[in-house]
Amino acid sequence: MTVVLEPDASQRSILQAMLHGSTAFADLGSLDEHIRSAANEFAVVIGPSVPSEAAAELAQWARVHRPDLGVILLRHEVDSTALSLALRSGMREVVAARDLAGITTAVQRARSVANAIGQTILDEAQAAAEFARAQAAAEIAEAAAVAQAEADAPRGKVLTVFSTKGGVGKSLVATNLGVCLAAAGRSVCLVDLDVTSGDVAIMLQLTPQRTINDLVGFNGVIDAEGISSILTHHSDNLAVVAAPVRIDTPDQASQEDVAKLIDALRRMVDFVVVDTSGTFDDFALSALDRSDGIILVGTLDIPSLKALKLAASTLEVLNFPKSTWRFVLNRADGKVGLTVEEYEKTLGLKADSSLVSSREVLAAVNRGEALVTAYPNHPNSKALVAFAKSVAASIGEPANADESTPSSRKPSGSRLRLRRA
Repeated sequence: MTVVLEPDASQRSILQAMLHGSTAFADLGSLDEHIRSAANEFAVVIGPSVPSEAAAELAQWARVHRPDLGVILLRHEVDSTALSLALRSGMREVVAARDLAGITTAVQRARSVANAIGQTILDEAQAAAEFARAQAAAEIAEAAAVAQAEADAPRGKVLTVFSTKGGVGKSLVATNLGVCLAAAGRSVCLVDLDVTSGDVAIMLQLTPQRTINDLVGFNGVIDAEGISSILTHHSDNLAVVAAPVRIDTPDQASQEDVAKLIDALRRMVDFVVVDTSGTFDDFALSALDRSDGIILVGTLDIPSLKALKLAASTLEVLNFPKSTWRFVLNRADGKVGLTVEEYEKTLGLKADSSLVSSREVLAAVNRGEALVTAYPNHPNSKALVAFAKSVAASIGEPANADESTPSSRKPSGSRLRLRRA
């Protein structure tokens, strides 16, 4: 629509009659009120009787607030002064007041420009809305991806029991640690990486139908479903990935298989307890690389001290942080001319747990039963239970409030929790 501003009544009537459907006003105040409330106006024709200052003020306002509103200035004489005023204030056109055809043409051009500007504004609004929708969708997708990544992220803790000397009680510590954590309500998987002489299964009186070498049949796709098929269950919360029962098996798991196994288990259980061989082999290194805690085991004798000192030096060279190490001293009561204090000073580590020599230990091993279950009141059992709680708490898992020993706890009734890898 077109609006006419002209104080002179006769001139206003002529303009209104010529511009069919237009609305005419005699003063700027009424026009201003109308323009602010009528968004469909596309042209303002300022008659020749309107002072130049008022016309310029209206044009400047329209340029800022209503760019689609074309201001057309009518003057009796279209001279340089009128043209300069129009240029400075942003008027659309200057037309001679007696040029009726020119006025009509100017209004038509104002309509075309207004339509073009309106379409541009609409396009920009639609583009902005589309961008906002796309941005919102991207943010939702990113949030979903973050949530999925958090859901898929490893949650379990890996504890690797390690020593470079055999016969020091490494498997004893690993199996009892696993049993303690499971009895405290955590889901645990014991992984026996001593593929030539692993004892975890026999120490828990288990007869595995499948072993770690069955990973070969998965062709590198090692997920929760596949892993669950090779687990040997000891209790509701404790399962075992057993070492091979024969050393002449033609198909043997690779380092990559073992690495994928541990990564997948971290998504399936609360704790992965790894029993290693007595060397820094590929399997042991795969476990150590993924460990939240490294548990070193030694006995109170010079050969064990030497082996453990070399192991500790190697771990330092390989940049395994010392803050993750724990030290269990087995047979710490031996009268062998070497004190615990001398041992710790030479090794450079304080014992986090000390176990004493006892025939009950061998009796439990021979029965295929964890010491903490077979003899819950034995000093070694109490030491292992306390050590398990300390390790769990130190790596971010809260210690269980129940101070009872594993044998006195009732089964939790929960199955080994399997999280999708």
